[in-house]
Amino acid sequence: MYGSLKFTGMGLLCAAVVAFCVPNLTGQATGASSATPTVSLPGSQSPFLGSSPPENATNQILQIDFKMAIDLGLRYNLGLLLSKDQTESARAQRWHELSNLLPNVSASAIENVETESLAALGFNKLAPFFGSPGSTVRFPAVTPAFNYFDLRASLSQSLFNFKYLQQERAATENAKVADFNYKDARELVVLAIGNVYLQAISDAARVETVEAQLTTAETLYTRAVDQQKAGVTPAIDTLRAQVELQVRQQQLIVARNELAKQQLTVARVIGLAPGQQFVLTEKAPYEALTPLPLETYLQRAYTSRADYQAAMAQVRAAEYSARAAAAGRYPSLDLSANAGVIGVNPAQANSTWQVTGGITIPIFAGNRVHGDELEANAQLKQARQQLGNLRGQIDYEVRTSLLDLQAAADQVQVAKSSVDLAEQTLSQSQDRFAAGVTDNLEVVQAQESLASAHESYIESLYAHNLAKVELARSIGDAEQGVKRYLKGMQ
Repeated sequence: MYGSLKFTGMGLLCAAVVAFCVPNLTGQATGASSATPTVSLPGSQSPFLGSSPPENATNQILQIDFKMAIDLGLRYNLGLLLSKDQTESARAQRWHELSNLLPNVSASAIENVETESLAALGFNKLAPFFGSPGSTVRFPAVTPAFNYFDLRASLSQSLFNFKYLQQERAATENAKVADFNYKDARELVVLAIGNVYLQAISDAARVETVEAQLTTAETLYTRAVDQQKAGVTPAIDTLRAQVELQVRQQQLIVARNELAKQQLTVARVIGLAPGQQFVLTEKAPYEALTPLPLETYLQRAYTSRADYQAAMAQVRAAEYSARAAAAGRYPSLDLSANAGVIGVNPAQANSTWQVTGGITIPIFAGNRVHGDELEANAQLKQARQQLGNLRGQIDYEVRTSLLDLQAAADQVQVAKSSVDLAEQTLSQSQDRFAAGVTDNLEVVQAQESLASAHESYIESLYAHNLAKVELARSIGDAEQGVKRYLKGMQ
């Protein structure tokens, strides 16, 4: 039996919180007596609520427990797939920067046939210098066709370029950022799946509760009809019982519809093929979780959270980028060489080679380097500020998760006691009505109180289990720790 947070279609409650390559997923759980628990996902159409599932459904009815749901989500969830693609892109960028530091070797084979215009080269103007006095010397306008063959290997190498070196180091750190973001995306997937799975369980519990209330309402209506026929009670009691019965019937229709939609949401998040039949088998009743000291959780969070590690790697990448921008003023040393054979044809070719080394010293580049420095330093400041903010955000999330966990645990106890009291009240009111001591208004009121108590209990159970999921996420242990936390184990 669980609560009432929805991850359904266009009605999803989402908010942007932190965005780099993969944004963070955060949320708060509260009990039935306060605001409904919420989990915030980045964007109004978060990729973590979608998937890229197999095209065809199977003929089997899948039995999906919590572990299987997580495994499927980690395979097909769209947010995770996009994060993986970003990781590949970051690695490709590193190889691109590394290529500036590695030797570039190429080979070429050329067979050239051509004619040349001597007139265009001015040879006709040289005729007086080659002829005898009184004679006329003419050069041909175009030479006869001639050819040559050239087979050559070339090499170019940057011997020293501090800018290239720093850019490669920055790209290496950015690749680490992408790897950490991918790990963080796995945590977000677990949080999203945990929420929708728990919500589906709560909706199923709500259907069961409403069905039980409907059975009670039917019994009350039947008794009221019988007593009216016997002349014991007035017609108003029968009408009141009939209204109560129809209210429960409407609630059951709504509850079943919400459960069906929530199951579709689960299928979308974990990546089931369209039309795939499945049953959620997990039952997560109340299991108390004794929290560890706050400092223990904070230490775990700063050590384990992938988004925090990504933010630190981002700062290091920005530092290398700032150094690379300043290195635009430094000289660079380059080497190029080639060796091969050239001649009229391969049989008559001669070996030739060339080696060139040079140093390039920047003197004035129109303040381009100064502009690069300003941009890189601004990005470095932003990265450091975001790191500081994230550290405070982690502290906030850990503390609020512990507060929510304790509050939800207390609310579960109160809600359970309220259900017991409401059930006793309903039993006594039914006995009084059967004995003719009172009309069925008292019974209807007792039914409403019991329905409200059950709803509070469902919401408090959901809030308590969601708080466990959020605590696991806040310390960077969602993928491995959620299943333990739901069973009350650290």
